[in-house]
Amino acid sequence: MKSKVEKTENANEVKLEITIEAEKFDAAIKKVYFKSAKYFNIPGFRKGKAPMNIVEKYYGKEIFYEDAFNEVVPEEYEAALAENKIEAVSRPNIDVVQIGKGQDLIFTAVVETKPEVELKKYKGIEIKKVEYNVTEHDIEHELGHMQERNSRLISIEDRAVENGDITVIDFDGSVDGVAFDGGKAENHELEIGSGAFIPGFEDQVIGMKIDEEKDINVKFPEEYFTKELAGKDAVFKVKLHEIKKKELPELDDEFAKDVSEFDTLKELKSSIKEKLEEQNAEKAKYETQDAIIKAVCDNMKVDIPSGMIETETDNMLKDIETRLSYQGLKIEQYFQMMGKTEEEVRKEYEPQAVEAIKSRLALETIIEKEDIKATKKEVDDKIKEMAKNYGKKDEELISNENVRDYIEKGIQSEKAMDFLVENAKIK
Repeated sequence: MKSKVEKTENANEVKLEITIEAEKFDAAIKKVYFKSAKYFNIPGFRKGKAPMNIVEKYYGKEIFYEDAFNEVVPEEYEAALAENKIEAVSRPNIDVVQIGKGQDLIFTAVVETKPEVELKKYKGIEIKKVEYNVTEHDIEHELGHMQERNSRLISIEDRAVENGDITVIDFDGSVDGVAFDGGKAENHELEIGSGAFIPGFEDQVIGMKIDEEKDINVKFPEEYFTKELAGKDAVFKVKLHEIKKKELPELDDEFAKDVSEFDTLKELKSSIKEKLEEQNAEKAKYETQDAIIKAVCDNMKVDIPSGMIETETDNMLKDIETRLSYQGLKIEQYFQMMGKTEEEVRKEYEPQAVEAIKSRLALETIIEKEDIKATKKEVDDKIKEMAKNYGKKDEELISNENVRDYIEKGIQSEKAMDFLVENAKIK
């Protein structure tokens, strides 16, 4: 493989011309033929048994070119990037110059490269101290959650529905007399005041008595995620079956014994305070780091290539897609619920993508300037921790160069962030 590089007229962009020897390309054609031979059905030959020259004659000599190109080019392209010390940050725009059996394969790849960073002030950054104190209200709030989690439901039969009750209802909704998807259910539990239903629905359940039936009139919000229903008037025929009420346990020493390892409410409160203080310290730490890195990024100069922003936005949407999959949802449903197209969502995420890229470039530059290293022990310890979390063997990950590189860069970034905080002026 031979390659040559030239700058294009665009900043942070280069054009690679790569030549792959005819022998390599011909070998790739043969490999592709053997992979795909079983699919060719040519008169006079059993399926998959026609020789390569017959297949080429029957379908045209170019039949294998595209697959052979895809077989040989990725590895050679990566080798050309490494040979020319190019850090590509976008997908290459490929243009084939010459392709053919018995010929050198020649193609060009235009690619955006990692931009130069002009880092200005990064030591002595001045920020206000971030601090969060735990109040008695915070502790009582946490205790309230614990009461909720340990509450029990009691049936109410001698009164009508009140705000805060949990009701069991049947409902059957229609718009202009026509039923719609998702508008009907039986024995559905609904907490009044939770805001789980269309605005106005829960308010009209208040006052109903067991076995009572009632028509509830509501209007779907203008921004409702199902566009066919947005802004429409609807009628729900509702029947009330049960009324339940949460009964909260008393906050006393017995409660502390039941819900924790402590014998007294005082000890439980003390433990809650300690945990909240730890959470506050973490929150303050990250907000301090965010403030410092933002100030560093505001001071630096960098021209971020569009391909870099596109890739970062892709990664953000992939993260959303992964999180949604845990809830059994597809990203298309997310776009629908948001009432936006994919392009609109991508546009909204671009500023966040730019900030993330700037932060990463700033830290990488500081790592280089300050010669920040990750020791072998630090990398190994982190990998062992990762292996334990993922149920893998230490050796399996320790010997994986991609994993080591990922962990090493993560440790360097953490150290660079610590360096910025240590050298900041926190008032």
